[in-house]
Amino acid sequence: MTAGKGKLLIAEPFLGDPNFERSVVLLCEHNNQGSFGLVLNQRTNLNLDDVIDNVYSDLPLHIGGPVEQNTLHFIHRLGHEIDGAVDIGNGIYWSGDFDSIKTLINIGKITEKDIRLFVGYSGWSAGQLANEINRNSWIISETDASFIFDTPTDQFWRAVLKRMGGEYKILSNYPIDPRLN
Repeated sequence: MTAGKGKLLIAEPFLGDPNFERSVVLLCEHNNQGSFGLVLNQRTNLNLDDVIDNVYSDLPLHIGGPVEQNTLHFIHRLGHEIDGAVDIGNGIYWSGDFDSIKTLINIGKITEKDIRLFVGYSGWSAGQLANEINRNSWIISETDASFIFDTPTDQFWRAVLKRMGGEYKILSNYPIDPRLN
């Protein structure tokens, strides 16, 4: 399977990069200029109302990646209800008009099952991600909105591998440090 917009990058268990250890990244953009993604399973101890004024919600924030952690990004399954939303496939949308998002959050029309918010992002320059994939640093998988928004963050890496079955299901049980096994 090849990398592409809407695909998941699953960090193989021996990646060795602390920024991406046991991470699952959703690719939001992937082209000749490079790739942009968001780590789906690294939650912070902050909520949206901790970083944005006039938002009355305890929606959790996630670490989207090590790049520009002073920026806010989001994916959702609200479709084109949000102006400017980018369809990345399988019922998953990236970005859009944040004022609309704030309004819908404040009136209780958006819950944690509809949106995931991130500080920072994961980025690769042209050819960089392809090189990492060729070195077997990432496992590529399909996904859909239900899996992303209904799977608990702390179980995400294991759950996606189990869902893939076969050899990947075995990897899902691999200990973080096999020396301690």
